[in-house]
Amino acid sequence: MQEESIPYLHRDISWLTFNYRVLQEAKDPSVPLFERIKFLAIYSSNLDEFFRVRVAHQHSLVRLGKKTKKRLEHQPEEVLKKIHKIVNKQQEEFSQIFMEQIIPELANQQIFLRNHKELKKDQKEFAEEYFQSNLLPYVQPVLLEKKKIRVFLKNATLYLAVHLIPEEDQTKNNARYAIIQIPSEHIPRFIELPSADGKHELMMLDDLIRHNIYLLFPGFIIEDTYSLKLTRDAEIYIEDEYSGDLIEKIKKGIRKRKVGPATRFVFDRTMPKKLLEYLMEDFSLQKEDLIPEGRYHNNYDFFGFPNFDLSYLTNPPLPPLNKRSLEAHDSIFKCIKKRDHLLNFPYQSYKYVVKFFEEAANDPAVTHIKIIQYRVAAKSRIMDALMKAAQSGKQVTSFVEVKARFDEEANLSWAERLEKAGVHVLYSFPGLKVHAKLALISRIEDGETKNYCYLGTGNFHEKTAKIYSDLGLFTKDTRLTNEVARIFKFLETVKEPKHEFKHLLVGQFNLRSSLNKMINKEIKNARAGKKAMILIKCNSLEDKAIIQRLYAASAAGVTIKIIVRGICSLVPGIKGVSENIEAISIVDRFLEHARIFYFYDGGKEHLYLSSADLMTRNLSLRIETAFPILDKDIAKEVKNFLRIQLKDNVKARIIDGKKDSLYRKDGSDLPVRAQLETYYYLKRKKENGL
Repeated sequence: MQEESIPYLHRDISWLTFNYRVLQEAKDPSVPLFERIKFLAIYSSNLDEFFRVRVAHQHSLVRLGKKTKKRLEHQPEEVLKKIHKIVNKQQEEFSQIFMEQIIPELANQQIFLRNHKELKKDQKEFAEEYFQSNLLPYVQPVLLEKKKIRVFLKNATLYLAVHLIPEEDQTKNNARYAIIQIPSEHIPRFIELPSADGKHELMMLDDLIRHNIYLLFPGFIIEDTYSLKLTRDAEIYIEDEYSGDLIEKIKKGIRKRKVGPATRFVFDRTMPKKLLEYLMEDFSLQKEDLIPEGRYHNNYDFFGFPNFDLSYLTNPPLPPLNKRSLEAHDSIFKCIKKRDHLLNFPYQSYKYVVKFFEEAANDPAVTHIKIIQYRVAAKSRIMDALMKAAQSGKQVTSFVEVKARFDEEANLSWAERLEKAGVHVLYSFPGLKVHAKLALISRIEDGETKNYCYLGTGNFHEKTAKIYSDLGLFTKDTRLTNEVARIFKFLETVKEPKHEFKHLLVGQFNLRSSLNKMINKEIKNARAGKKAMILIKCNSLEDKAIIQRLYAASAAGVTIKIIVRGICSLVPGIKGVSENIEAISIVDRFLEHARIFYFYDGGKEHLYLSSADLMTRNLSLRIETAFPILDKDIAKEVKNFLRIQLKDNVKARIIDGKKDSLYRKDGSDLPVRAQLETYYYLKRKKENGL
C-alpha cells in the first residue's frame, strides 16, 4: 500500500471532531450544571488556540506559490473551507446549548442572566452606579472614520461595534459607527445584581455597558450594538533558527505575536450587512476570516462563572489518594531504593513528585539534580526547590524548552530566576524541541554515586497535575537511570551518545525505528497464525508512516485497539485496510494525557509509557522518551488501567472517520465510566494495603 493512497483524515478536521466531543459534555444532562458551563469555556478556549495556530498555518500555506501548493496533498483553500463549515455548524449548536439548555437549567436553580432590557429599578440604579464607579476609567469609545481613524483590534479582546445616528438627523441616513473595548481583563465578566427571594441574578459585562452606552455618546441616538472579537496568528516565525541568538529571536517573536495577522473575526450574526462590510474594509478583513456567532464571545470567560457555593452543581470531589508504598519510609529515596513506584494522576497525589525535589534540595547526600522544563506552574514548589538546592551548593541543571507554545514567556522568566539562583540553565536547540519529561537526582551512598529518576507522561506542573490524567514512574533501576543520564549528557554536550539506547526509546535516535520493529514483529506473528495484539493510548495519531504500518498490521490480522483523545488521522474499520482496528476517544472531567504503547510479542509483552504522541513532530522533530515498565506488578497495574478504559461505555466515543463522536454502547447493563472506575480501583488497592 503506497503511503500517498492510504485512508487519511486531515489532522485539523479530526481535531474539530475532538473539540465537538468537548461540546458534547456541555450538552450532556448527566454532567453537573456548572461543569457543563466549564465545558463551554474549554470548547471556546480550545477553538481560540486552534484559530491562532492551525488556521494561521493554513493561511500561511494559502500564501505559497502555485508550484509549491501543487505538492501539498490537501489544498489549504479547501481545508479552510471545510474548517469554516464545521465551525459555523458547531457555533450554532453552541448557541443553542447555551440558550435552550444552560439558561433554562440555571433558571431552575434560581440563577438568572439578565440583559440590559430586563432590569428592575434597583438593578438599573446598581448598573449605572457600577458603570460610573468601575468602568469609566476603562471604556474608551472611538468613532470610526474611514481613512482617518483606524483602530487596532487586540487579539482575543472583546469589543462592541456601535451603530449611531446624530440626534439632529431626522432621516437616519447619516449613520456613524464606533468601537468600544470591553475591559474583561480588568472587570469580572459576570456581575451579580441586587436580588431577593433567594434568587441569584447576574448581568454580563457586555450588557452592563450596553445599558449605559448612551453616556458615552452624547448627541447621538444609539440604534444598536453588536459584539465582535479578532483572533490573531500566534505562530512564532523564525527565519533562520540556526544562526544568531535564538532566545532573542523568541522574545522578538512573542512581541510580534500580539500584532499578528487576523485568523478569525467573530461577530454577532445579527449584525447588519452594511456595518459588517464597513468593518471588513476598516480592519482589512477577508471573507474567509469571518465567523458569525451569537450575542456573546470570549466564552472561555465561563471559567469565571460564579458558583454561589452550590457544590451540588459541580462534580463530587475525588480527593487525590496517598500512595501507601511511598509512605513506608520518612525518605522518598528509601522508598525508591526498595522498588519502582508508579503514580497515576490526578487520582493519586502529586505531592510525591514535589517531595522528590524538596527532599533532594535538603539532603546533604544529594550532589546533582537535573530536570527538563517544558511547561511549569506559575507558582511552583518544584522550581523553588531547584533554586534552594543550587543556593546550598548542589549542582543543578535545568533544560528549558523556550519553544513550548504559549509558555515561551513563562519559561524565559523561570529560566532567568533559576540562573540568578545559581542553576545551570540549558536552552532550546535550533530546529528541535525537547519534550521528554525526565528528572535525575544523584546521591552519594556508601561512597558511590547512585541515580534516582522520575520519568513521566506529563509536565512538572503542580496545577495541571490536578486535572490531567498522567502517569509517572520513580525508579533506581540502572537499566533506566543510566540511559536517562545519557539523555542529559546529550542535552548538555549536544554530542550524539556513544552507546545505543537499549531500554529507552528516544526521539531523534531509536523511537520511530523501535516502534516500527515492534509493529513488524506483530505482523510476522499474525502471518504465522500466532496471537498478535497492539494497544495504543495517546493524545494524537497523525504520523502517516506509523498509520501505514498499523494498516499493514491490521491487514495481516493483528488485533489493534486505540484510545486517542484528540487527533486521529487513521480511519478504523475499513474492509481490507483497517477492519481489525478499533478506536475510541474518552472525554470526561479529567483531560486524558498519558501515552501507553503495548505489544503482545508472542506473550513476551512490551509495555511503554511515553511523553510522545504518534505525530510526525514527536517522532521526528523532538527529543521524546518512551520508557519500559520492567516491574511485573506495575505492568499488571498499567494493563488494568488500559482494560478499564477499553470497557468504558459512558464517556467513550467511537472513532471511525464517519460517525465520530457517537457514544460507544456495548449492550451491557453495567455502566463503566473509566475515570471513576480508575479512581475507585486505586482506592481499593490503597485500602487493601497494596
